[in-house]
Amino acid sequence: MNNAYILENYAREHGENDTVPAEIAAVIQVYQDMLSGWNSRDALQMAAPFTEEGGLIGFDGSEVAGRSGIEAHLTPIFAHHKTPFYYCKVKAVKLLGPETALLRSYAGLVPDGKNELDPNLNAHHTMVAVKRDGRWRIEHFQNTPAQFHMEPDRARQMTEELSQLVEENATK
Repeated sequence: MNNAYILENYAREHGENDTVPAEIAAVIQVYQDMLSGWNSRDALQMAAPFTEEGGLIGFDGSEVAGRSGIEAHLTPIFAHHKTPFYYCKVKAVKLLGPETALLRSYAGLVPDGKNELDPNLNAHHTMVAVKRDGRWRIEHFQNTPAQFHMEPDRARQMTEELSQLVEENATK
């Protein structure tokens, strides 16, 4: 499956005439590239959009530093697990300066062999991107479980939004 729906959905909801500024689109593209690596179960591909010294905090709280460290961390995960497939909805992209951006999104996972999200795996993604040598890269990525302990309506809303994406894009 192609992750182009992420930018298309963002443009539809936040763009003018279904388009977004080039810098915003480029930041979303880096996010899409990372997710494509996860969805392909390819550690090298998922790590590639990170800066050399970039880092990530995983859903389980694991902390990983550096592009090579990210690849090394993910390689055994993809080798030994049928990781679920991401469906994501970018909620906001903010340029913090000409070479720094913050992206926030909702993320849901469809387990291997299933057609529906597992709401227990819903998460908030936060990504800090930096532009170096004219190219956007991920400096930091955090995957935070979306538990909403005191707000069950927000949990349902997130699941509904993500489930709609699954229905619209599962066959693309």
